[in-house]
Amino acid sequence: MFRPKLPTMPQPTGLVTSPAVAESNPVTPTASVPHPLPAAPASSRPAVQLTSGSTLALVGGGAAVVLVVGAVLVSMLLAVAVTAASVAVCAVVVRSVLKDH
Repeated sequence: MFRPKLPTMPQPTGLVTSPAVAESNPVTPTASVPHPLPAAPASSRPAVQLTSGSTLALVGGGAAVVLVVGAVLVSMLLAVAVTAASVAVCAVVVRSVLKDH
């Protein structure tokens, strides 16, 4: 009852063939000349050029993202602090009620 039952390997069914034998081919050393690599094609995309207006827009967008993420994180921290304070007040009230009885 407490002994594990090990599965038995099933026997192969059908036609069993022997593995194919690979024939060896003699290697003849030859002198090889490296082929020249083709030149890289020129890029069809224009280079990115930042003007003063686009740079200002990028800086403004980055600052806005930082401010929004900071506001979200501060509000989450404030929510945790308010929750902790309310739990502490509830614990003091329950302790004082149970102490009097």
